Amino acid sequence: MRRRLLIQALYIPDMSDKKPFVLRIDQEKLKALEKWAADEFRSTNGQIEYILDQALRKSGRWKPGSESKTTTNNE
Repeated sequence: MRRRLLIQALYIPDMSDKKPFVLRIDQEKLKALEKWAADEFRSTNGQIEYILDQALRKSGRWKPGSESKTTTNNE
C-alpha cells in the first residue's frame, strides 16, 4: 500500500504583489523586533509580515485564499 505525502500548499506572492511603505517605529521596539526575528530565523520584514498575518487571522479580518487576485486596486 502506497502512502501519499500531503503537503500544504502556501500562496507565496512574488515581489510584484507586495506594496512597499514606510514604517516609523521607536528604536527600542525595532531592536526588540530585530532580535525576535533573528531568534526565529526570519528577516525583520518577514517577522513583521508574520506578526501581521497572525493578528489578522486571529481577529477574523483575513482568511488565506479568500482574497481574489482580481480585486480592484484602491491604492
